[in-house]
Order: sequence, then structure tokens, then C-alpha cells
Amino acid sequence: MTKVLIIDDEAQIRLLLSRIISLEGYEVFKAENLRASLQQIKLHKPDIILCDVFLPDGNGVEFIPQIKSLLPNSEVIMLTAHGNISDGVQAIKNGAFDYLTKGDDNNRIIPLISNASEQIELKTRLAKLESLINKEYTFNSIIGKSKKILSAIELAKKVSITDTSILLTGETGTGKEIFANSIHSASHRSNGAFVAVNCSALSHELLESEMFGYKAGAFTGAIRDKKGLFEQANNGTIFLDEIGEMPLSLQAKLLRTLESGEFIKVGDCKTTKVDVRVIAATNRDLKESIAKGEFREDLFYRLSVFNIELPALRGRKEDIILLANSFIDAFSAKMGKKINEVEKPFYDALLNNPWKGNVRELRNVIERSLILANDNKLRISDLPLEVQIQENNLISNMELCNMEKKHIQKVLNYANGNKTEAARLLKIGLTTLYRKMDEYGIKI
Repeated sequence: MTKVLIIDDEAQIRLLLSRIISLEGYEVFKAENLRASLQQIKLHKPDIILCDVFLPDGNGVEFIPQIKSLLPNSEVIMLTAHGNISDGVQAIKNGAFDYLTKGDDNNRIIPLISNASEQIELKTRLAKLESLINKEYTFNSIIGKSKKILSAIELAKKVSITDTSILLTGETGTGKEIFANSIHSASHRSNGAFVAVNCSALSHELLESEMFGYKAGAFTGAIRDKKGLFEQANNGTIFLDEIGEMPLSLQAKLLRTLESGEFIKVGDCKTTKVDVRVIAATNRDLKESIAKGEFREDLFYRLSVFNIELPALRGRKEDIILLANSFIDAFSAKMGKKINEVEKPFYDALLNNPWKGNVRELRNVIERSLILANDNKLRISDLPLEVQIQENNLISNMELCNMEKKHIQKVLNYANGNKTEAARLLKIGLTTLYRKMDEYGIKI
């Protein structure tokens, strides 16, 4: 509940404002002077302060900076007796949200308090978002209490203080980049750069020039020298994600760099020396790739000096709800939604889903569920249809159709009738959406 403090030396004004404001559901406190208001501020930490300009022990306009220093996220509304413009202007300069003229602006009180309350909520949400964005990666940011994840964290902690090359293995979506970031943050290289590259996202030529850089004139369009990612990561860490997808012809150059700390830029004739710690990751069985001639055995042993296997989410079920709640908090802040309750069937469906996409899939499912949530509660109907069905594979065809119809209708409502957007959210083709709308008699 939003707390409002009224500071005025006139008892009748305090009583009148208190009645008006409390009837709107706000919690109201009163003070007759600045001294008494300080006690109320420290005791109750009000969100909104209505303060008279002229008080027995000081000036309310001059009191604003002190209020702001004690309650940075609060909003102050000044009360003036005669609509003094200069007092109002100075109040705004000192940080007031707005000002009211006593008696004349009674109809403005509640709307103004409501606007101030929204402003406070926005500032609080932005501060929470900023803290999430700026949060440094640490081992404490890896969520889980299962033996498998705790064992992986312990191994990562031990190796982080060394310069040893690390190979992170495990299925897609198990959090390999978060582990790599955390290892870097715990190492003596934490003041250096952490540079990540996805080896499967670029062609051989682009990957080589991105990793090692090039000299001007090395190829068409190379009009100036460019530092590669290894050079950018000097004295820091480079994370080579999907290392198993790296072209065989480029693996030899990477091996030389790992062994000597030197490489030759594309189009250059001299070596560049760097001091970089390498963390690689893959979801492939590299020994199988070696047997097929797709991955160099010597590079494998150079990369896998220390191997950490990250467990699949289905193998650490006790962590599913912890992770889900973390994502709910994060996306609630991002979307400006307040989730006060999560129904048990919602959690049950999460626990019974196989999570082939692991933590990444769970994150996406929670984000989508919050988008579809109509109020402050998460229900099983907010989950993607395939997760709902997985919860009870004995649902009859009739029930399945009914569930699908409701889900499509809900997504269409969320998309404000935009069928292209609804099809994207449902991950089906637009033609399929039209067919199902016709089949179920859904009108928009």
C-alpha cells in the first residue's frame, strides 16, 4: 500500500486531506511541523509527502532536498496557501513532483497522488532492471542446489584461479556461457576483457578474420587494419562457444595460438603476441568427431586440460522451480507486471516437462507465460500448449482441441488481433493459424 505523509500546521487541513486520501485506499500519516515529519519519515518511510510551504519551524520548499536525501525514490507535492508561483517554481527546482493551492485544487489531489505513485513504481522498476542488467557474473549467480550443479560450480571455482584451458561440455542451453563468465570474473584476469565468439555462426573466412583480425588490403573491403577477438581479449579471457563446429582448416591456426600465444593476422606477414585464457564449449561429442576426422585430436587435448560437464535440466529437477522463480522475478521487473501467485498446476507442468532445451527453454517458456498472464497470477493455461499437454498425456482429443482453441484465442487477444504476431508467438505458420481459426470458429 502506498504511504502518504501530510505535513501541515493547520489541524483542519491535515484532517481534511487525510480523509480524502485515505478513502482512496492510501495509508496516511500526519505531522504538524518539520521536526515531527522527520520522525514520521524515519519510522514509516512514506512514498509521497504533501508538505506545506510555511511551517512553524522552517520552510517546506527548503526541506525538499533533505526529504530526497532520506527517501531518494519518494515524491514531494508542495501545498501553497495563495498559489504563489515563485514558491511553486522553486519547489520544482528543488525536486518537488508538483504543487497544489490549498482549497482551490482539491479535485487535483487524488489524480496527482496517483501520478506520483506511478512515477515511484516506474523508478523502482527501472532501478531493479538496472541492477539486473549491471549484475556481475559470479558463481552466486548460478542458480541451483542439486548435487550435479553444485559439483560443477565447485570444479569451476577451483580452476578459475589458474590459467588452465577449460572445456565446458553439455547439452545446448545448460548455461555454458554463464559458467565461462563466472570463471573469468573469479580469475586474476577479471579486470581484462571477456570476449565471446560463436564458432558456428560464421563462415571459415569470416571466423578467421573475426578471431585473428586482418591487415588493410587483405581482401576486398578491408580498408583499414582490424583487431581480432584474440587481440581484444589480451590479458583477459576468450570464450569459444560451439568449438566443435569450427572448420578443420582453422583448427590448426587455433592450436598454434594456444601453444605459442602467437598468430598471424589475415594478410599480415608478422606475428602478433597475446596473453589470453581460453575457455571452449561444445554440445558435441568431440571424441566421436575426432574418430570421424572432423576435429583435431591434438587440439582436443589442448583445450580439454580441464573438462567440466554441465548437467541437463531434466537431471536436476530440484532446481527447476528455483530457476523458474528467478526468471519470473526478472521478467516481472522487465515487463512491469506483479506476479503475486503461481498456481500449483503451473509448477507441476514445469516439473513434468522434459526440457530438451534445458535452462534456455525454461527461460523462454517463463517469458512467454508472463506475456500471456492476464493478471497477477500465473496459471497452467499461460504455458505453451505443448507444456500443458506434457503435464497430462491422457487428455482426450476433445479436451485437447478445447485447450488449443482457448490458447489460440488468448494469444490473439494478447496480439490485439494481429494474426501475423499471433502466429509468431504460437510458432506456427500464418496459413495454419487461419485454418485453425476457421476450424474452431474463432472470430477477431
